[in-house]
Amino acid sequence: MIEGLRDIGYSLETAISDIVDNSVTARARRIQLITETYSDEPYIAIVDDGEGMTEDELIAAMRPGSQNPLAARDKPDLGRFGLGLKSASFSQCRRLTVVSRKGGQTCAAIWDLDDVAEQNQWAVQLPDHVTGFPAVDHLGATGTLVLWQKLDRLTGGVSHNAAKRAEIINQRIAETERHLRLVFHRFMEESKPLQILLNGRKLRPLDPFARRSPATIMDPEERLTLAGGDVEIQSFTLPHHKQISKMDWEDIAGPEGHLKSQGFYLYRGKRLIVFGTWFGLCRQSELTKLSRVRIDIPNSMDADWKIDVKKSSAQLPPIVRERLKKVIERIQAGSKRTYNKRGAKLVDQERLPMWNRIQADGQIRYRPNIDHPAFAAFAESLTPELRRGFFNCIALVGASLPIETVHADMAGSAEQIVPDVVDEDALAQAVQATLSVLSGAGKGIKEIMSLMKDVDPFRSSWEDTQRIIEATVETEEKQCSPC
Repeated sequence: MIEGLRDIGYSLETAISDIVDNSVTARARRIQLITETYSDEPYIAIVDDGEGMTEDELIAAMRPGSQNPLAARDKPDLGRFGLGLKSASFSQCRRLTVVSRKGGQTCAAIWDLDDVAEQNQWAVQLPDHVTGFPAVDHLGATGTLVLWQKLDRLTGGVSHNAAKRAEIINQRIAETERHLRLVFHRFMEESKPLQILLNGRKLRPLDPFARRSPATIMDPEERLTLAGGDVEIQSFTLPHHKQISKMDWEDIAGPEGHLKSQGFYLYRGKRLIVFGTWFGLCRQSELTKLSRVRIDIPNSMDADWKIDVKKSSAQLPPIVRERLKKVIERIQAGSKRTYNKRGAKLVDQERLPMWNRIQADGQIRYRPNIDHPAFAAFAESLTPELRRGFFNCIALVGASLPIETVHADMAGSAEQIVPDVVDEDALAQAVQATLSVLSGAGKGIKEIMSLMKDVDPFRSSWEDTQRIIEATVETEEKQCSPC
């Protein structure tokens, strides 16, 4: 049975999260993740300062299926099946040791799958003392140590090369770090925050909704009352990547990027269960990648949502599905507005864009704006024959726009696409020509600078643009002043 439970589908991050669940349920405020990967006998230890267990409680906890999943749970209880400690641990190791301290008494229990197989007897080991157990010295007056040894599932089949084995395990631990920051971020953000430490380093919470950013749009919270409890729903539109620091943008996106991170974020008792999915209600798209929806459910609704043993998958109840369809329509519109508003500035005629957006017959085309001052001023200096050739070249540039490549890049990582850099001479020509046209239209210098700041190439080289404008204005003022 246990060999079968090893293949239930845990990853390292979901397995460690299941152990952390037990610590949170035991009211721990400090959880330490301690790893030793370079020794001949690598281990992973999770130590908390929770309530701890007596020996009888520990023996019960080591029993597979120690609690009835149909029994009512306390509100802060993150467990359900009584399998998490065992199934999560055995998915990563063959030797599980638990040491717990409560009421001044310390007890320990060991499951070693190799010993069970050799003795053909399902009997837990109860050692008389805990001296010498790895990481046991991190255990305080109360709390529990969960120790994983014989990490056969983490070594990638590497057994003789210690350095390579350590590299593989450390990479998996690094991936687990972000998962813990995300899954337990709400516990880590409380007034008396839960502290999670990785080898002594305190982890920062990772809020997937960027609620601290003033540019984040937060809709009012909705409440759906059902027989099993209340479902709380709140939608967010993340800031455009130009409105947030690059580090925060990449941190929120994660390794798969914002395109894969959009969608619903389902919490069970403030613990993140499922994230980055629309539950089949709509497709992931570039224009909606800023949309995220928080859903909160109590642990009394596990059966309705079909929460699995790993607490990493769920299914929408029909009544909730109908409500979320309406939510999707609204939050998608908000995300699209964030991008479309910015895109509209690029084709606003008052801002004299370099490109025109032409929509007709169900098609959209982008064409260089030959009326832009930079083009028009240069064309005026040419002979009619050269002027004709110049506009032909501009038309060829527009007709050769690499649409397929741009579409592929936008679908993958739009924030990495940036305007090309123009040299000083080209920028100065464009600035001076635009300045001349807008000044001739009766616009003041403050309004001109405001208009130019919103379009490229001026926006991406604004410091140089501003310097050229100021120098041009100063020169013109000197020329106009009386001797």
